[in-house]
Amino acid sequence: MLYTPPVIAVLYDVHGNLPALDAVLEDARAAGADQWILGGDYALFGAWPAETVARLRELEPAVWVRGNVDRWAGDPAEAPDDPGLQGAIADCRGALGGAVAGELGSLPFESELAGARIVHASPVSDLRSFAPEPGPEDEELLDGTTHPRLLFGHTHVQFRRPAGSAEVELVNPGSVGVPLDGDPRAAYALIHPGRELELRRVGYDTSAAIAGLRETFGAAPWVEMISGRLERARP
Repeated sequence: MLYTPPVIAVLYDVHGNLPALDAVLEDARAAGADQWILGGDYALFGAWPAETVARLRELEPAVWVRGNVDRWAGDPAEAPDDPGLQGAIADCRGALGGAVAGELGSLPFESELAGARIVHASPVSDLRSFAPEPGPEDEELLDGTTHPRLLFGHTHVQFRRPAGSAEVELVNPGSVGVPLDGDPRAAYALIHPGRELELRRVGYDTSAAIAGLRETFGAAPWVEMISGRLERARP
């Protein structure tokens, strides 16, 4: 039987936004996706932390890496000592349960698939990432990457570009759950057979995501911050 390479969906920064995730999954499956790259920041800051993780665990086969908020959910002491952030972490851990939060925190820092190195923000950090335009930090952040493609997220800004003089394509598929590039539609990417990559956007009901946040977690300061980001698609 002739082998057909899979269509791989690349999902980053879901942040507990189940309506956005479901819209992306529907779109990806309609496009033929049958393998998954999951790039971190799965549950924190959304109305459906546990439901989101459960939905992601249905995706097989899948490659998972850990994001910074997954690390913080697993060990709140590693997060900045900010009352709003610590409150959001406590809310997320309460919804997930300590065991699931710990499992997210223990995911690998990086992986690889289909000729791509897979990290959350950059190969040197789960917090420091690449900008849409080339910058002086690019070489340091690449950390000697020799893969032809580097997949990362964290900034919630969808783009692709060459990595300066290095023969590496930088790909940020954008954020499924909280886009911050001015476009409120959920963002992700597809890797087609032949490793051709496509950036995609999918509309969903942002008002439902905001209402869910306020219904589940009330008027906590972090809820208002995330609600504003969902409304504006800006930091």
